[in-house]
Amino acid sequence: MSELILGVSAFYHDSAAAIVRDGVPVAAAQEERFSRVRHDSSFPARAVGYCLDELGVSLPDVSAIAYYEDPRLKFRRVLATLIGAAPTGFASFRETIPGWLGTGGKLDALGNVRRELASLGRGPVPGIVARRHHESHAASAFFPSPYDSAAVLCVDGVGEWATTTLWHGRGTELTSLAEIRFPHSLGLLYSAFTYFCGFKVDSGEYKLMGLAPYGEPRFAELILERLIDVKPDGSFRLNMGYFAYLRGQVMTGRAFEKLFGGPRRTAEGPLTQREFDLAASVQKVTEEVMLRLARTARDRTGESVLCLAGGVALNCVANGKIVESGIFDEVWVQPAAGDAGGALGAALAVAMTNGARREHTGRGRDAMSGALLGPSFTSAQIAAYLDGRQIPHQRLEPGDLPGAVAAELASGRIVGWFQDRMEFGPRALGARSILGDARDPSMRSAMNLKIKFRESFRPFAPAVLASEVKDYFDLGQESPYMLLVAQVAAARQVPVTDTGATGIDLLRVPRSTIPAVTHVDGSARVQTVTADGNPGFHALLTAFRERTGCPVLVNTSFNVRGEPIVNSPHDAYTCFMRTNIDTLVMGDFVLHKSEQPPWSEESDWRSEIPLD
Repeated sequence: MSELILGVSAFYHDSAAAIVRDGVPVAAAQEERFSRVRHDSSFPARAVGYCLDELGVSLPDVSAIAYYEDPRLKFRRVLATLIGAAPTGFASFRETIPGWLGTGGKLDALGNVRRELASLGRGPVPGIVARRHHESHAASAFFPSPYDSAAVLCVDGVGEWATTTLWHGRGTELTSLAEIRFPHSLGLLYSAFTYFCGFKVDSGEYKLMGLAPYGEPRFAELILERLIDVKPDGSFRLNMGYFAYLRGQVMTGRAFEKLFGGPRRTAEGPLTQREFDLAASVQKVTEEVMLRLARTARDRTGESVLCLAGGVALNCVANGKIVESGIFDEVWVQPAAGDAGGALGAALAVAMTNGARREHTGRGRDAMSGALLGPSFTSAQIAAYLDGRQIPHQRLEPGDLPGAVAAELASGRIVGWFQDRMEFGPRALGARSILGDARDPSMRSAMNLKIKFRESFRPFAPAVLASEVKDYFDLGQESPYMLLVAQVAAARQVPVTDTGATGIDLLRVPRSTIPAVTHVDGSARVQTVTADGNPGFHALLTAFRERTGCPVLVNTSFNVRGEPIVNSPHDAYTCFMRTNIDTLVMGDFVLHKSEQPPWSEESDWRSEIPLD
């Protein structure tokens, strides 16, 4: 009889639920996709409900509930930090501690999980166990990976105490080898610069990464001299005199401002060369630390492959540098590397303890099902939605769909692509995607300003047929989860003339034959697509190549700025009508914007979605 383990992450950010069956991930989703609240931290009631419904089970059918961290250990760290900051941290103490104590407080997280699960009315709640935060990350990285054994590196802001951990994964066991503890954190260093450059912490770090190529790393040596002491093995310590997160609710203070020439940029304020250079500098430092940690992981374990998780593992530029370095033969990154993935990792850790096996490694592929672990909608469900609202549409035969959509894309139209099961993790991978022609030099600005309603500097990623990736990118391995950055192949580059452009103006300088996905430093965040990983998306890319000769499409998440990725047909249609997407494809159904009735809402939807 199969054993089911339900994993839960909740109460901080990116709450999620996941179910594993005999050690294999079978359903997983973030709560934000159902609540429509980005980075939703509330108990993932709807995500849990989805996971149970996907398998047709109730709570009594589940052997155990796994929570992704140890609340009591975390409380001891929070309390010690606040006491250590006395007396200047008293205001923070007064604001923080009440949220931890009493019924409903974070200290009683396991009790809160039990009460929330009981309120679902899905039967008696099984036993709940807590796994440590970095153990959950490590389990999410190694156990679904395609490797029998591997080095495992987890780097994030902070869990209970650990901020960086090194593990050795073998079979169904993980052995902890080393850790770095709070307040010394590479993730928090990066978040401090995210905050200082005017972006939201735990949300805007990817913006800082996207901003880095526009600048020069002129502050990198200063960061290494004043802010972080990095040893040859990658271990490090922060100079806490420059950071404010021990004493209050902000990341940086006056010492940081003095060091970098003035106050932090205000949110949505103009970007200056200083922000470009700060982003480039902390990115360079982050890459150097990650490279040193990777070398240590190789030396300590003797393994030739590396698994990554934790929020810093979403820094696909640093991941790409590790691949490029050749320290490891191959690198595998958990697609839900952040806290959402902790739900999956906790469940996997319990499953392996209970005797689950990792049979997928014998097939040479990972166990993540292409990260397509979320809800899907049948043709009947999509038809019921469209017909019930009298929405104009056409239905194509499945065999005709790829060619018809490829024709739309080749003619310059932007397509909303809603297919199969929703992705688990922050990246749209061809199930809930907005697609465009990567050859079109105007596509980037059109998508940023008219579709996503976001800053013009934000880059877009290419989806490419895995069989042809080497013709377009200098990447020596597959990248199915869009978590590796590589340079555009020399054959696809175009000569760059010195126009004297700086900052955002660099966007207007063409650099390759696929300009919509080429960043200003000639790199791209690559997603490789295979027929077994995502057959529908692979068929579309194949049809586009047959029509145009190019196997590359722009692939960005199906949402607008500040909104979670769409989940349901209603979410998809709403986003389609709110934006300048030309064509919406849901399953076999095709909707053209020109045929839709006028769209109106009682209020301006932009005021209801907080900016990210």
